[in-house]
Amino acid sequence: MYSPRSEIFDHVQFDNWVLEGMAQAIKPSLKLYEEVSKLGFKMFLLTGRAENKRSITINNLTKVGFENWDRLILRGADDDGKTAVAFKSDKRKQIVEEGFRIIGNLGDQWSDLIGSYVSIRSFKLSNPMYFIS
Repeated sequence: MYSPRSEIFDHVQFDNWVLEGMAQAIKPSLKLYEEVSKLGFKMFLLTGRAENKRSITINNLTKVGFENWDRLILRGADDDGKTAVAFKSDKRKQIVEEGFRIIGNLGDQWSDLIGSYVSIRSFKLSNPMYFIS
């Protein structure tokens, strides 16, 4: 049934879905990824997925065409209890402190794009499935 509102994020249901390893690429995102990669930018993938999902995440990403990134950043044990905004801001801060500039950021949740150490340019994708507050 169609609903004009997204559902509140359900961690258990999401983790079960992640373990299936069947996430499809959003075609415009993959196209942008490929184009930006060709330009020689460093590609960091920052996700709220837990570190214990690294292998399935890597397999799923490569299966749908996201390859040759420079870093895949997932939630570690020290990130438990942090909001999505706090977690992603902390990780972006670490990236900047390593000497990188965050030129662009693409995300399907506002929590991907706001907080501190934000990019020069942000791109918000729609996500009719869920909303992370």
